[in-house]
Amino acid sequence: MLKAMLGEAWQAMGANRMRTALTMLGMVIGVGSVVLMMAIGQGAQYAVAQTISTMGSNLYIVISGSTSSGGLRSGGGGGPSLNVADAEAIAQLDGVSHVAPVHQGRQQLVHGANNWSATVVGTTPAYFDARAWAVTNGYLFGDSDLRSATRVALIGQTTAANLFGSDDPVGKTIRIQQSPFLVIGVLAKKGQNLDGRDQDDTVIVPLSTAQRKVFGTPFPGSVRVMLVQAVSAEAMSGVETSMIALLRQRHRLRDGQDNDFYVRNLTAAADSAAETTRVMSLLLGAIASVSLLVGGIGIMNIMLVSVTERTREIGIRMAIGARQKDIRSQFLLEALMISIAGCLIGLLLGIGGALLINAISDMVIVISGGSVLIAFGVAAGIGIFFGFYPARRAAALDPIEALRHQ
Repeated sequence: MLKAMLGEAWQAMGANRMRTALTMLGMVIGVGSVVLMMAIGQGAQYAVAQTISTMGSNLYIVISGSTSSGGLRSGGGGGPSLNVADAEAIAQLDGVSHVAPVHQGRQQLVHGANNWSATVVGTTPAYFDARAWAVTNGYLFGDSDLRSATRVALIGQTTAANLFGSDDPVGKTIRIQQSPFLVIGVLAKKGQNLDGRDQDDTVIVPLSTAQRKVFGTPFPGSVRVMLVQAVSAEAMSGVETSMIALLRQRHRLRDGQDNDFYVRNLTAAADSAAETTRVMSLLLGAIASVSLLVGGIGIMNIMLVSVTERTREIGIRMAIGARQKDIRSQFLLEALMISIAGCLIGLLLGIGGALLINAISDMVIVISGGSVLIAFGVAAGIGIFFGFYPARRAAALDPIEALRHQ
């Protein structure tokens, strides 16, 4: 029975190929657009997720306060309100995994005839744990280097490429502020952060070395920034409250007095960026779905025309014993075949378009099986939904009136 109905549906579609092709075109455009837009949206989500993962998880950044001089106020990080002792005290709080005091700034680097300006970060070994940052070659510095203010450096891959080209930097010397530093390792690639800065364009040295040999400071032990990592996302709220209370106590701030530091939740900022891209992905899919709706309306219109043209045929079928559900199933099957055929062509075009964009641009494209199945399921559903009314109308025709139709 089903085989015969499929044959009749195929024959009906082939009777007017141009009309069938134009009817399918709406589904082709709709499905292709949905697949392509979802691939772009999911690619954006993936790119943001990758960027977030390079920052580290469950992170707070504590920035020293501002200063005032001659009526002029510096921004956050301008004052000497944070120090290494603060970081050591925070590390003892419940829920804190790692604390890394940081003192950084841009400096000119020199190796042989090459020079390059990069961000020099003075910090402690805990920084690498908090940022989940490993080396691809060489090794990390340790606590002994921190205590001895050893002139050793770890360099990012962008800095390595500009100073050393294709040569191996490990074991070679660079100069920072006229001081020689031994390169002991090359950091793993991190890429851009959320504000677009290249995280690999960096040099990381022991904090004590940075303070004494690179930046200098009139306040021994002071730092501009501290990176604080909580043990889990659930512990972050408690860590923030305890950390603020501890710093206010250590800095002898009275009730009602403003904090002389700033606390920023990096994880919240990252989650906000991820939510923005997720909404963008849904919006792109919703916009593309409008063309699926238009394609479904096209199927309904053509099927209604087909019912009108085949009224006498329907009457003959009923006269020789066809039941209403047989007529209804026949027209539903024709609408479904048009929808699925258009869907398959649209899938091929959508996937091909996504692969082409990926090949000719730097845009990240993610084609998931879920998006393909969703597009296919929606297309089939639209075929049934918009084909039901014409099929029901065909099945409700009066056999005698249908036979009289010219």
